[in-house]
Amino acid sequence: MKKIAFLGLGAMGSRMVGHLIAAGHDVQIWNRTTAATLAIDGASVAGTPREAANGADAVFVMVSDDLASRSVWKGADGALAGLRPGATAIEVTTASPEWIAELSAAVGVRGARLVDAPVVGSLPQAEAAQLVALVGGEDEAVNWATPLIKQYANTVFHAGASGRGCLMKLIANALLAAQVAGLAEALGFAAAQGISMDSAMDMIAGLPVASAAGIGMGRLMAAGDTTPRFTAALMAKDLRYAAVAAASSETPMPITDAVLKVYQSLVDAGQGSLNVTAPILRYRR
Repeated sequence: MKKIAFLGLGAMGSRMVGHLIAAGHDVQIWNRTTAATLAIDGASVAGTPREAANGADAVFVMVSDDLASRSVWKGADGALAGLRPGATAIEVTTASPEWIAELSAAVGVRGARLVDAPVVGSLPQAEAAQLVALVGGEDEAVNWATPLIKQYANTVFHAGASGRGCLMKLIANALLAAQVAGLAEALGFAAAQGISMDSAMDMIAGLPVASAAGIGMGRLMAAGDTTPRFTAALMAKDLRYAAVAAASSETPMPITDAVLKVYQSLVDAGQGSLNVTAPILRYRR
């Protein structure tokens, strides 16, 4: 049994932490809004990230972006202030490589080690402990953290050194966004030519060009379903992080740049809280 701090109890984090509790670990939780902590049974509640992290073997953080992560880790009441030497910090947030590099250095100053471990999957996979974790960090730290991560992720890929987990998550989400935006355009084109979106999607699903993720997203779009699961705003954030990382290595990313404009336009139009399938709204009449 490990002593674990889990900070951030949004839609994903609240489901993931339940698997760690069910496995018998001593879990202390914290969330920016206290209402979320009331829904978690079997864990103790801390008043600050520092209090939660104090004495923990592993500190998980699962929040929305770099800014939110920084606010949890840094400051007098931040988790870094409570991180003990020898502990493992596990950053599950889909963050930028730049922030992960800064966080890794700060964790090292505390005599601890960092594993970046964002996940692929949505609410059903989180509930069923069938997420995919993309992990970055030194071998020893990753090997230590993997049994904990496997409580909520049935597949763990070690992408390489610190920051590589988040980098691979950005790559994965850029690929997903391109598929969704492309499918929205294809379905809109079909509808404009007199083929219903449902019929077009049925045919696309039977073609070798279709992916499992694309089929799932395409069916949601054909049905006009933009109920938030993973929001357009979060996708825009991930595409921005990917674009910055690509620029640092002088890697041309014209498709990602174009898809970022699609998602940023949704955010600018006040539709960022809708699902990642929201590009279909341009084509539905």
